[in-house]
This record gives sequence, C-alpha cells and structure tokens, in this order.
Amino acid sequence: MTAVTEHRASCGLVTIEPFEAHPHAVPLRRWLSHPASSWWGMAGLSTDEVRAHLAAIEADPHQRAWLGRVDDEPLFYVETYDPTRVLLAEVPEVRPGDVGVHLLVAPPVERRVHGLTSAVMAAVTGFVLDGLGATRVVVEPDVRNAAVRAKNDEAGFRVLRELELPEKRAALSVLTHDDRAAAHLTPEPMAVAHRHLVTKALAEFSHERLLAPAGLGDDVYEVVLAALPRHDAAAGPAGAPAVAPAPTPTPTPTPTPTVAYRFRARRLALEHWAIDEASVTRTVDGRPAPLDALELVVELQPLLAVPEHLLATYLEEVSATLAGLAHKHHRGGPSSEQLTTADHATIEAAMTEGHPSFVANAGRIGFGLDESRAYAPENGEPVRLLWLAARRAHAHLALGRGLDEAAHRRAELGDETLERFAATLRGRGLDPDDFHLLPVHPWQWQHRVAVTFAADVARRDLVLLGEGDVEHRAQQSIRTFSTPTHPERSYVKVALAIQNMGFLRGLSPEYMRPTPAINDWVHDLVSADPTLREARFRVLRERASLGYTGDVYHRTATASPQRKMLAALWRESPVPLLAPGERLATMAALLHRDRDGHALATAMIRASGVGAEGWLRSYLHAYLRPVVHCLLAHDLAFMPHGENVITVLRDHVPTGVVMKDIGEEVALLAEPSSPDELPPELRRVVSPVDDREKALAVFTDVFDGVLRHLAAILDVDRVLPEALFWRLVAECVDRHAVEHPGLHGAVDLRAARFDHSCLNRLQLRDTRQMVDLGAQSSSLIYAGTLPNPIAR
Repeated sequence: MTAVTEHRASCGLVTIEPFEAHPHAVPLRRWLSHPASSWWGMAGLSTDEVRAHLAAIEADPHQRAWLGRVDDEPLFYVETYDPTRVLLAEVPEVRPGDVGVHLLVAPPVERRVHGLTSAVMAAVTGFVLDGLGATRVVVEPDVRNAAVRAKNDEAGFRVLRELELPEKRAALSVLTHDDRAAAHLTPEPMAVAHRHLVTKALAEFSHERLLAPAGLGDDVYEVVLAALPRHDAAAGPAGAPAVAPAPTPTPTPTPTPTVAYRFRARRLALEHWAIDEASVTRTVDGRPAPLDALELVVELQPLLAVPEHLLATYLEEVSATLAGLAHKHHRGGPSSEQLTTADHATIEAAMTEGHPSFVANAGRIGFGLDESRAYAPENGEPVRLLWLAARRAHAHLALGRGLDEAAHRRAELGDETLERFAATLRGRGLDPDDFHLLPVHPWQWQHRVAVTFAADVARRDLVLLGEGDVEHRAQQSIRTFSTPTHPERSYVKVALAIQNMGFLRGLSPEYMRPTPAINDWVHDLVSADPTLREARFRVLRERASLGYTGDVYHRTATASPQRKMLAALWRESPVPLLAPGERLATMAALLHRDRDGHALATAMIRASGVGAEGWLRSYLHAYLRPVVHCLLAHDLAFMPHGENVITVLRDHVPTGVVMKDIGEEVALLAEPSSPDELPPELRRVVSPVDDREKALAVFTDVFDGVLRHLAAILDVDRVLPEALFWRLVAECVDRHAVEHPGLHGAVDLRAARFDHSCLNRLQLRDTRQMVDLGAQSSSLIYAGTLPNPIAR
C-alpha cells in the first residue's frame, strides 16, 4: 500500500497509510492485548473480533483506520473520525472541520526508542491537519490517563473541559495549526533551551574574558554578580510603586540582589570551558532560582556593556534563539547514530546549534511561527521560490566564464517553466526579452518587495511571475537553497531581510556584480595547485549573480539596507563532484550533539573503524592542510567555519572538503606581486594585513572557531585526549612545513601565542551589524592573547 504521508522524525521515516485488516489484524490484536494498551479497553478481543471492529470502521463513511510505520516497520495504529457524527455528536464544543483521533503506539518488544511516541504524535497531528485538512484535531483521553494527557500537552493540545462519555470521564482537548506551531513554547522544552543557552553563554563569555569564574576546587567554579534592579513599568522606574506613597524622612534603599552561578567544568586548551550542562545552578540571594538566559544577559549587562539603545535588540535575538532551541528540542530529530548514514539534506535539517561560538546565533527576527515552520532549515520543509521578472535596463546579470544566459536559464528552470513565465509577461503586454528572471524568497516578496518596492512593481519594472516548478530546501544559512529532486542544479542564494546573528541577511547587487569573476579566479588558483589537488580541496563556484537597482534607494546619497533586498546568486552543487561511495555532510555536523547529547563526530569515528587518530589525521589533511597552504602559498584566506565547508566522507571518514561562500568571504591578504595577477574588477578581495594578523586566518577561524570545539567534544566523550588532538594538529602543520620549507617563514603557526579575536564582543558592540564588510580588519575586537596549543 502506497503511503499517504511521509514525515522524517527523530525515530526515522514515519509513514501513514490506510489500514488493511489482512495482514495487520493479528499484530493489532497483540498490541491491544498488551497491558500498556489497557486504556483502549480491547484487551480480550479475538482476532476475528478485531477484524469485525475494523470492518465496522471501514463501513462507516465518518471513520477511517490507518497504519503507521517507522522506517517501514509497522509501529502504530490510528483511528480518525468525524466528532460531529461519531462519539461526540452531542457535545456543543465540536464543530464541522474537526477530526477526532485515537492513537495506539505499539507497546515495546524490547527497549523503546527514546522519543518515539512524541515523534509519532507529531507526525499524526501533522497528517490530520495538513493531509486530511482538519481545522482542529480533537482527542478525548480518560482524565486518569496521566501519561497520554502529558503527551497531549507536549503536542500543544488545549483542554476545553471535562465531560462524561459512556465508558470514561474524558478531557476534551483540541489542537489547531496555531497550537501546533507554538507547542514548543511550554515549560519543559523552554527549560531545556534556557539551560543550554545559559551554559553556552557562561562558557563563551568566559572564553572571551568577559567573565572570570572563580575556582572552588574539584573542577567547581562560580560566577557572582550583583543583579540590576528589576524595572516594572506598572510600578514606575526601578521597581517604584505606580502610586508613590507619602514621602518619608529617611527612605530605606532597596538592596541589590546577589546572583551566583555555580557549575562543574574542565578548562581545556585555548581557554575553552567544557561546562557540564547538568551541573549549572543559579541562586539569587542564596535561594535557588531557575536558569534564564534573558535574565543572565541583564545580570551581565555591566560586564557585557551592550549599548543601552541596542540591549533590547540583543535580548530579542537571544529570545529568538531560545525559541529556536526549544522548538528543536521539542521536535527531536535523528540520532547521531542515524545521521552517520543520512544524506546531506537530512544532516543539514538535523543541525541544532548554529554557530558554535556565538550565543545569540539564531535570531531570525522577522520570521513568525508559521514562517519558521515553513522556511527554517531544521524543519526540512519543501519551499517553492517565487520568481520576478526584473527589467534589464535596471538589473545586472553577471555570468561565470563559459556560461551564457540561455544555458543558465534552461539549466535552472527548464523549458516548460521558462515558457510559462514568458506567457505571463506576454499576457501583460510585455516583451520577455526585456527582462531578467530573479528568484525571491516567499517571505521577501510578502514583507519587502510588495511593500518596500511597491512602486517598482506597479510600473512593471518588477513583475511577479509566480512559483517555480521545483521544490527547494533551505540550508543552514537560511537563504541558500538546494534542489533535492534535481541535485545537479545550482544552489540558489537569495536576499532575506531578516535580522540574524548581527546582520540583516541581504544581498547587494553591487557586491554581487564581480562575484562570478572572483569565483573563477579562486577556482583557477585552487585547481592549478598540486598540494590542494592532492588534499582534494575544491571550491564551489558562484557561477551567476543578478541584482536589481532600478529602485529609488539606489539613487539616494547614503547606502541603506534597502539596497540589498533584490539580488540572487547561483552556486555550483557539490553533488557532481562526488565519486562512487562518497557522500556529503556540512562540516558543522562534526560539532553536533543530538537531543540525547550524543556527538555525531564520536559516532562517525566509531562507525569508521579506523580509530580516532586515523580519522582525525584524515580530517586535518582534508581541511586544515589546504587552509594553511592557501594562506602561506597564496596569501588567500577563506571564512572556513562549519557551515561554509562541506565535508566529503567515505566510510564515515573525511577525505576531502569543498569550500563555499567564496564571493562574500574570500580575501587576498597581501598586494598582488604584479599588476597583471589580479584583474581590476576583482580588487575588492584585496585586504592587506601584517603577518601577525594573517596568521589569525588559521588561529582564529580554524583553531579557535572550529578545532577548539571539536577537541572538547572528543575529549569529553573520551574518544581522544585533547593533548593528543593538538599534537596531531601540530603534526599536520609540521608535515606541510617539511614539504614546503620555503613557505613557513614570517607567518609562524607554531608561535607561542596569538591575538585573541572575540566574536561575541563584536555582536555585543552592535547587534545590527557586527563588522564593516568593507573594512573587516579594523572592526575586530581583541582580548589580549591566547596560548597557542601547538606552540613549540
């Protein structure tokens, strides 16, 4: 039987199909007879009686029976019914459009998979709301069934009232789309999110020397703060009552509460704080208090020194990050063990952490609940991009070497879609040859283009053509999309004017104009270098870019965010680069821990069978060695954090990497040796710095930004001691020096110390725009120096 619906969940691939009495009545009888299914009241039925029950449902047009599978194994049974006709017909609260549900998850034969019932319930409610088109899902559990009522609460059901049914007193409960979207905004998932983010904030703010935890012995540390007085708007400033009492001669000052955080931690290389998340406690004036990431920021404000006019903005990003963490915890996701064999898209959707160093790393200010559900990468929902026709006179298309516009259009859209778009233009009396085709995020059209560029749409310099015909999927960078059904097609990156991690996520048409040429230049350099070829280091070229500049904002004297709202670029897909037996994973996955705290890197090492040292040597050869070589041989620096690097895996071992986001991130850190080395239109990548700052392209971006976190994961998991980890890093650098003795000179990667460049301090200084993209070097903030873990 073909599945009616499919849903990727933490427990595996969940499918739901019509129930067939043959051959499934026998296992259903066993499920109903199990003590765990006693609330169904069908334990004594024979197989024939179960078949009769199923036949009655099939004969009733107001009821249906469904079989649920997880990874093709039958694991749950569902009955749906029209509550206005069945069971609840006399209950005034039910209404047309409601669909009632009874759910039975198969009792465990052996050990139950953690989170199975929650994952199945999420799949079933989604199926009823989206697949069956229900306005509300209705359930009526026995009020004594505390376990099921807790699961209903977790899923977002609201109890309307208790009522008497023939065989039970029931808690009549409903779930709507809005309830489902906000199901994570409940105490348990939010408490998990607060604990995680408080732990991360204590660790990273200590790493950046904003905090100095005091050691109490036995790896126990404490941070003591004088909390700021709470401001209650209803009570007046600083907690004063709304109506002031009669003045007294000698008012008694309100004492400032003392807040203390205590935790167990190990201090590792690079001043990394490996804090035991479960150990973190908070007290206020000596009394236990709940962990609260927002309260922590306010308590730390005298130390963080966020500008007062930006503090609320930073708090909003922290709040949005909390909401995202709570949602990810509530949703679950594949286990790290399952991810060892998952495809690239599944791994992308499973990531939960965001940037490993930033505390407020998933702001997405501008997305609502429905939009987060539709467009957030962790939900893995298919997205159809909208397409605009942008008048050629006011737009610029740049193409990489060897690519022409017609071939580019056909490859990315196909002839049928192109003809549909052309017909739309002709139907409005417009000539298709007068327009470029520009992809736009649906959110961007709804909230920006149709409003901010309303005049351009009205005069038909921009024309809405409708959705494309293929389904895309958002990557972790939110505004970049792959095409799972056509994996050979380019990734599409579009402007998305939401505030996220210190930037409005726009794309500048001016900045995009030389991007394909920059990518061709970097690609040629990388491809011609035998050391990079041997390491299987490659770049994904951004082959085409398109930007619209016909708006009024491009005619103002001062640049503005509105100039970055209508542009797109197309980046090569890495799939055609793969050899048989290879697969892809975002490098961010190497720092991922699943809902149960199990690390994907640890699972990969165990699955590989090559041992931790062999696995790490292969990874460093594929990742660190090329980054070092590009810096020392070519003065070329990338932004090689986890989401900008795609790892090529063979038998769970990294054997190569592919670097992306070239046009926006690459930098040439020295003047070209000759005028002919770099075409004039590519001069924007030139950013000369001294040798000490050059080294930060490895020290900050790789050692501190990536390897510090990976070393801690492997050390905490007892997979590889951190001392041995850094010895292998030194071995990789030394091997490159032996093979390239002329390159290791002024830029000393084995120096005793290096400048401690701090990321959170950038965001705390200005959460709207952390750095000036035109002068990134001068925007950096340092906190002294760090001891180099591979120093001689």
